[in-house]
Amino acid sequence: MGLSHSKAFLSDLYRTLYTIRFFENRCIKLYRQGLIRGYFHPYLGEEAIATGVCAALGANDYIVSTHRGHGHCIARGADLRRMIAELLGKAPGYCAGRGGSMHIADVRGGNLGANGIVGAGIPLGVGAALASSIRGDGRVAAVFFSDGAANNGVFAEAMNLAAIWDLPVILVLENNHYAVSTPVEQVCRTCDMAERGKGYGVESLCLDGNDVLAMYERTREAAERCRAGRGPVLIEAKTYRHMGHHVNDPGTYMPKDRLEHYLARDPVKIGRRCLIEKGGASEAEVQGIETEVERAIEDAVEFAVAAPEPDLQAFLREVETCG
Repeated sequence: MGLSHSKAFLSDLYRTLYTIRFFENRCIKLYRQGLIRGYFHPYLGEEAIATGVCAALGANDYIVSTHRGHGHCIARGADLRRMIAELLGKAPGYCAGRGGSMHIADVRGGNLGANGIVGAGIPLGVGAALASSIRGDGRVAAVFFSDGAANNGVFAEAMNLAAIWDLPVILVLENNHYAVSTPVEQVCRTCDMAERGKGYGVESLCLDGNDVLAMYERTREAAERCRAGRGPVLIEAKTYRHMGHHVNDPGTYMPKDRLEHYLARDPVKIGRRCLIEKGGASEAEVQGIETEVERAIEDAVEFAVAAPEPDLQAFLREVETCG
Protein backbone atom coordinates (compact mmCIF):
# COMPACT_ATOMS: atom_id res chain seq x y z
CA MET A 1 0.00 0.00 0.00
CA GLY A 2 2.89 2.32 0.70
CA LEU A 3 1.14 4.91 2.87
CA SER A 4 2.58 5.88 6.24
CA HIS A 5 0.33 6.14 9.27
CA SER A 6 0.78 7.75 12.65
CA LYS A 7 1.37 5.81 15.82
CA ALA A 8 -1.95 7.09 17.15
CA PHE A 9 -3.84 5.80 14.10
CA LEU A 10 -2.19 2.38 14.23
CA SER A 11 -2.94 2.26 17.96
CA ASP A 12 -6.61 2.91 17.23
CA LEU A 13 -6.67 0.13 14.66
CA TYR A 14 -5.08 -2.32 17.07
CA ARG A 15 -7.40 -1.26 19.88
CA THR A 16 -10.38 -2.11 17.68
CA LEU A 17 -8.88 -5.42 16.55
CA TYR A 18 -8.14 -6.47 20.12
CA THR A 19 -11.52 -5.28 21.38
CA ILE A 20 -13.34 -7.47 18.87
CA ARG A 21 -11.13 -10.47 19.69
CA PHE A 22 -11.47 -10.14 23.46
CA PHE A 23 -15.20 -9.35 23.22
CA GLU A 24 -15.91 -12.48 21.23
CA ASN A 25 -13.88 -14.76 23.51
CA ARG A 26 -15.44 -13.22 26.63
CA CYS A 27 -18.95 -13.60 25.23
CA ILE A 28 -18.32 -17.23 24.30
CA LYS A 29 -17.71 -17.79 28.03
CA LEU A 30 -20.98 -16.00 28.83
CA TYR A 31 -22.74 -18.26 26.35
CA ARG A 32 -21.24 -21.35 27.97
CA GLN A 33 -22.51 -20.08 31.32
CA GLY A 34 -26.03 -19.93 29.89
CA LEU A 35 -26.21 -16.13 30.06
CA ILE A 36 -26.53 -15.67 26.28
CA ARG A 37 -29.50 -17.44 24.74
CA GLY A 38 -30.00 -18.37 21.11
CA TYR A 39 -27.21 -18.73 18.55
CA PHE A 40 -23.84 -17.01 18.78
CA HIS A 41 -21.66 -16.65 15.67
CA PRO A 42 -18.13 -15.46 16.56
CA TYR A 43 -16.17 -13.11 14.30
CA LEU A 44 -12.86 -14.66 15.37
CA GLY A 45 -10.33 -14.51 12.52
CA GLU A 46 -12.17 -11.82 10.56
CA GLU A 47 -11.47 -8.79 12.75
CA ALA A 48 -9.33 -6.90 10.22
CA ILE A 49 -12.22 -6.55 7.76
CA ALA A 50 -14.61 -4.67 10.03
CA THR A 51 -11.76 -2.69 11.58
CA GLY A 52 -10.25 -1.54 8.29
CA VAL A 53 -13.55 -0.80 6.57
CA CYS A 54 -15.10 1.16 9.41
CA ALA A 55 -11.91 3.16 10.01
CA ALA A 56 -12.16 4.37 6.42
CA LEU A 57 -15.76 5.57 6.71
CA GLY A 58 -16.95 9.01 7.72
CA ALA A 59 -18.92 9.72 10.88
CA ASN A 60 -22.19 10.05 8.94
CA ASP A 61 -21.80 6.99 6.73
CA TYR A 62 -23.88 3.83 7.06
CA ILE A 63 -23.03 0.21 7.70
CA VAL A 64 -25.27 -2.83 7.30
CA SER A 65 -24.26 -5.92 9.24
CA THR A 66 -24.87 -9.68 9.25
CA HIS A 67 -25.68 -12.52 11.65
CA ARG A 68 -21.91 -12.57 12.39
CA GLY A 69 -21.97 -8.89 13.21
CA HIS A 70 -20.43 -8.10 16.60
CA GLY A 71 -17.17 -7.01 14.98
CA HIS A 72 -18.97 -4.61 12.65
CA CYS A 73 -20.81 -3.03 15.58
CA ILE A 74 -17.66 -2.60 17.64
CA ALA A 75 -15.65 -1.22 14.72
CA ARG A 76 -18.43 1.30 14.13
CA GLY A 77 -18.05 2.53 17.70
CA ALA A 78 -20.85 0.73 19.52
CA ASP A 79 -21.12 1.06 23.28
CA LEU A 80 -19.82 -2.16 24.83
CA ARG A 81 -22.20 -2.02 27.78
CA ARG A 82 -25.24 -1.77 25.53
CA MET A 83 -23.90 -4.49 23.23
CA ILE A 84 -23.40 -7.07 25.96
CA ALA A 85 -26.70 -6.07 27.54
CA GLU A 86 -28.37 -6.83 24.22
CA LEU A 87 -26.65 -10.20 23.96
CA LEU A 88 -27.89 -11.03 27.45
CA GLY A 89 -31.42 -9.92 26.56
CA LYS A 90 -31.39 -7.05 29.03
CA ALA A 91 -33.42 -3.82 28.94
CA PRO A 92 -30.48 -1.38 28.43
CA GLY A 93 -29.42 -3.23 25.25
CA TYR A 94 -29.46 -1.55 21.86
CA CYS A 95 -32.81 -3.15 21.04
CA ALA A 96 -34.05 -3.34 24.63
CA GLY A 97 -33.05 -6.99 24.73
CA ARG A 98 -35.39 -7.90 21.87
CA GLY A 99 -32.80 -8.61 19.19
CA GLY A 100 -29.98 -10.48 20.86
CA SER A 101 -26.77 -11.46 19.11
CA MET A 102 -27.99 -11.38 15.52
CA HIS A 103 -30.10 -8.21 15.47
CA ILE A 104 -28.15 -5.36 17.03
CA ALA A 105 -28.87 -2.00 15.41
CA ASP A 106 -27.96 1.61 16.15
CA VAL A 107 -29.65 3.70 13.48
CA ARG A 108 -28.61 6.99 15.06
CA GLY A 109 -25.00 5.85 14.90
CA GLY A 110 -25.29 4.83 11.26
CA ASN A 111 -25.52 1.10 11.97
CA LEU A 112 -28.66 0.00 10.12
CA GLY A 113 -28.58 -3.36 11.82
CA ALA A 114 -27.50 -6.96 11.81
CA ASN A 115 -29.71 -9.49 10.07
CA GLY A 116 -30.37 -13.16 10.64
CA ILE A 117 -31.43 -13.72 7.02
CA VAL A 118 -28.40 -14.44 4.86
CA GLY A 119 -28.04 -11.77 2.17
CA ALA A 120 -30.96 -9.67 3.39
CA GLY A 121 -28.75 -6.74 4.33
CA ILE A 122 -27.52 -6.18 0.77
CA PRO A 123 -30.67 -4.50 -0.61
CA LEU A 124 -31.02 -2.55 2.65
CA GLY A 125 -27.58 -1.05 2.12
CA VAL A 126 -28.30 -0.31 -1.52
CA GLY A 127 -31.52 1.37 -0.41
CA ALA A 128 -29.60 3.55 2.05
CA ALA A 129 -27.18 4.48 -0.74
CA LEU A 130 -30.13 5.36 -3.00
CA ALA A 131 -31.53 7.63 -0.28
CA SER A 132 -28.14 9.30 0.07
CA SER A 133 -27.95 9.78 -3.69
CA ILE A 134 -31.41 11.36 -3.82
CA ARG A 135 -30.66 13.68 -0.90
CA GLY A 136 -27.18 14.48 -2.19
CA ASP A 137 -25.78 14.29 1.34
CA GLY A 138 -22.54 12.49 0.42
CA ARG A 139 -23.13 9.53 2.72
CA VAL A 140 -21.69 6.14 1.76
CA ALA A 141 -23.15 2.76 2.74
CA ALA A 142 -20.85 -0.17 3.49
CA VAL A 143 -22.64 -3.51 3.37
CA PHE A 144 -21.05 -6.56 4.97
CA PHE A 145 -22.14 -9.99 3.70
CA SER A 146 -20.73 -13.48 3.31
CA ASP A 147 -19.64 -15.75 0.50
CA GLY A 148 -22.83 -17.72 1.12
CA ALA A 149 -24.90 -14.55 0.67
CA ALA A 150 -23.14 -13.88 -2.63
CA ASN A 151 -24.84 -16.99 -4.02
CA ASN A 152 -28.27 -15.55 -3.31
CA GLY A 153 -30.06 -13.85 -6.18
CA VAL A 154 -30.49 -10.65 -4.20
CA PHE A 155 -26.73 -10.05 -4.44
CA ALA A 156 -26.79 -9.84 -8.23
CA GLU A 157 -30.03 -7.87 -8.31
CA ALA A 158 -28.90 -5.30 -5.76
CA MET A 159 -25.44 -4.95 -7.33
CA ASN A 160 -26.94 -4.38 -10.77
CA LEU A 161 -29.30 -1.71 -9.42
CA ALA A 162 -26.43 0.01 -7.61
CA ALA A 163 -24.36 -0.10 -10.80
CA ILE A 164 -26.92 1.40 -13.19
CA TRP A 165 -27.62 4.24 -10.73
CA ASP A 166 -23.97 4.80 -9.70
CA LEU A 167 -24.92 4.47 -6.05
CA PRO A 168 -22.47 5.25 -3.21
CA VAL A 169 -22.32 1.74 -1.78
CA ILE A 170 -19.33 -0.44 -0.90
CA LEU A 171 -20.22 -4.12 -1.04
CA VAL A 172 -17.91 -5.90 1.41
CA LEU A 173 -17.90 -9.63 0.66
CA GLU A 174 -16.38 -11.41 3.66
CA ASN A 175 -15.21 -14.63 2.05
CA ASN A 176 -14.39 -16.91 4.99
CA HIS A 177 -14.58 -19.91 2.62
CA TYR A 178 -17.65 -21.54 4.16
CA ALA A 179 -21.42 -21.13 3.96
CA VAL A 180 -22.00 -22.81 7.33
CA SER A 181 -20.04 -26.01 6.47
CA THR A 182 -20.13 -25.92 2.66
CA PRO A 183 -16.72 -25.00 1.13
CA VAL A 184 -16.86 -22.14 -1.34
CA GLU A 185 -15.05 -24.19 -3.98
CA GLN A 186 -18.00 -26.62 -4.07
CA VAL A 187 -20.50 -23.93 -5.00
CA CYS A 188 -18.44 -21.51 -7.12
CA ARG A 189 -16.58 -22.24 -10.35
CA THR A 190 -14.19 -19.39 -9.57
CA CYS A 191 -13.30 -18.79 -5.93
CA ASP A 192 -12.32 -15.18 -6.68
CA MET A 193 -15.84 -13.91 -6.16
CA ALA A 194 -14.88 -10.32 -6.95
CA GLU A 195 -14.84 -11.39 -10.61
CA ARG A 196 -18.63 -11.35 -10.53
CA GLY A 197 -18.73 -7.60 -10.10
CA LYS A 198 -16.85 -6.98 -13.32
CA GLY A 199 -19.71 -8.42 -15.34
CA TYR A 200 -21.91 -5.65 -13.98
CA GLY A 201 -19.37 -2.93 -14.68
CA VAL A 202 -18.60 -2.59 -10.98
CA GLU A 203 -15.14 -1.67 -9.69
CA SER A 204 -14.08 -4.93 -8.03
CA LEU A 205 -11.17 -5.73 -5.72
CA CYS A 206 -9.90 -8.94 -4.15
CA LEU A 207 -7.99 -8.27 -0.91
CA ASP A 208 -6.27 -10.05 1.95
CA GLY A 209 -8.96 -9.74 4.58
CA ASN A 210 -6.45 -10.38 7.36
CA ASP A 211 -4.41 -7.25 6.53
CA VAL A 212 -6.06 -4.36 8.36
CA LEU A 213 -4.05 -1.67 6.57
CA ALA A 214 -4.90 -3.06 3.13
CA MET A 215 -8.56 -3.13 4.10
CA TYR A 216 -8.41 0.44 5.39
CA GLU A 217 -6.52 1.94 2.47
CA ARG A 218 -8.55 0.33 -0.29
CA THR A 219 -11.84 1.06 1.47
CA ARG A 220 -10.83 4.68 1.81
CA GLU A 221 -10.22 4.79 -1.95
CA ALA A 222 -13.57 3.09 -2.53
CA ALA A 223 -15.36 5.63 -0.34
CA GLU A 224 -13.76 8.51 -2.24
CA ARG A 225 -14.86 6.93 -5.51
CA CYS A 226 -18.42 6.60 -4.22
CA ARG A 227 -18.54 10.20 -3.02
CA ALA A 228 -17.39 11.30 -6.45
CA GLY A 229 -20.41 9.59 -8.00
CA ARG A 230 -18.45 6.64 -9.42
CA GLY A 231 -19.80 3.89 -7.18
CA PRO A 232 -20.53 1.16 -6.40
CA VAL A 233 -17.41 -0.80 -5.39
CA LEU A 234 -17.22 -4.52 -4.61
CA ILE A 235 -14.49 -5.60 -2.18
CA GLU A 236 -13.92 -9.30 -1.67
CA ALA A 237 -11.97 -9.80 1.55
CA LYS A 238 -10.50 -13.29 1.78
CA THR A 239 -10.30 -14.56 5.34
CA TYR A 240 -11.00 -17.66 7.42
CA ARG A 241 -12.97 -18.41 10.55
CA HIS A 242 -10.95 -19.62 13.53
CA MET A 243 -13.71 -22.03 14.51
CA GLY A 244 -17.00 -23.52 13.32
CA HIS A 245 -20.02 -21.61 12.09
CA HIS A 246 -21.31 -21.01 15.62
CA VAL A 247 -20.17 -21.83 19.14
CA ASN A 248 -21.66 -25.33 19.10
CA ASP A 249 -20.14 -26.25 15.74
CA PRO A 250 -16.81 -28.09 16.26
CA GLY A 251 -15.68 -27.20 12.73
CA THR A 252 -14.39 -30.71 11.97
CA TYR A 253 -14.98 -30.09 8.26
CA MET A 254 -12.23 -27.43 8.24
CA PRO A 255 -8.96 -28.97 6.95
CA LYS A 256 -6.27 -28.78 9.61
CA ASP A 257 -3.58 -27.52 7.24
CA ARG A 258 -5.77 -24.70 5.91
CA LEU A 259 -6.79 -23.64 9.42
CA GLU A 260 -3.16 -23.62 10.51
CA HIS A 261 -2.26 -21.50 7.48
CA TYR A 262 -4.77 -18.84 8.44
CA LEU A 263 -3.98 -19.03 12.14
CA ALA A 264 -0.43 -18.09 11.14
CA ARG A 265 -2.00 -15.07 9.41
CA ASP A 266 -3.99 -14.06 12.48
CA PRO A 267 -5.29 -10.50 11.79
CA VAL A 268 -4.91 -9.44 15.41
CA LYS A 269 -1.28 -10.55 15.52
CA ILE A 270 -0.65 -8.81 12.19
CA GLY A 271 -2.15 -5.59 13.56
CA ARG A 272 -0.09 -5.89 16.73
CA ARG A 273 3.12 -6.38 14.78
CA CYS A 274 2.22 -3.45 12.53
CA LEU A 275 1.78 -1.16 15.54
CA ILE A 276 5.20 -2.14 16.88
CA GLU A 277 7.15 -2.19 13.61
CA LYS A 278 5.48 0.67 11.71
CA GLY A 279 4.11 2.68 14.60
CA GLY A 280 7.12 2.41 16.87
CA ALA A 281 5.06 1.29 19.87
CA SER A 282 6.81 -0.53 22.69
CA GLU A 283 5.68 -3.85 24.06
CA ALA A 284 4.59 -2.07 27.24
CA GLU A 285 2.45 0.38 25.27
CA VAL A 286 0.75 -2.45 23.38
CA GLN A 287 0.10 -4.32 26.59
CA GLY A 288 -1.34 -1.12 28.02
CA ILE A 289 -3.90 -1.00 25.20
CA GLU A 290 -4.80 -4.63 25.82
CA THR A 291 -5.25 -4.05 29.54
CA GLU A 292 -7.53 -1.06 28.93
CA VAL A 293 -9.64 -3.08 26.50
CA GLU A 294 -9.96 -6.01 28.88
CA ARG A 295 -11.02 -3.72 31.73
CA ALA A 296 -13.62 -1.99 29.55
CA ILE A 297 -15.14 -5.32 28.50
CA GLU A 298 -15.17 -6.68 32.06
CA ASP A 299 -16.93 -3.47 33.10
CA ALA A 300 -19.48 -4.03 30.32
CA VAL A 301 -20.05 -7.61 31.48
CA GLU A 302 -20.64 -6.49 35.07
CA PHE A 303 -23.06 -3.82 33.86
CA ALA A 304 -24.99 -6.24 31.64
CA VAL A 305 -25.23 -9.04 34.20
CA ALA A 306 -26.64 -6.60 36.79
CA ALA A 307 -28.95 -4.84 34.30
CA PRO A 308 -32.74 -5.33 34.55
CA GLU A 309 -34.72 -7.70 32.40
CA PRO A 310 -37.09 -6.18 29.81
CA ASP A 311 -40.49 -5.16 31.15
CA LEU A 312 -43.17 -7.62 30.01
CA GLN A 313 -45.96 -5.05 29.97
CA ALA A 314 -43.89 -2.67 27.85
CA PHE A 315 -43.29 -5.52 25.41
CA LEU A 316 -47.00 -6.33 25.21
CA ARG A 317 -47.80 -2.67 24.57
CA GLU A 318 -45.29 -2.62 21.72
CA VAL A 319 -46.96 -5.69 20.18
CA GLU A 320 -50.39 -4.04 20.48
CA THR A 321 -49.06 -0.84 18.86
CA CYS A 322 -47.52 -2.75 15.97
CA GLY A 323 -50.74 -4.69 15.48
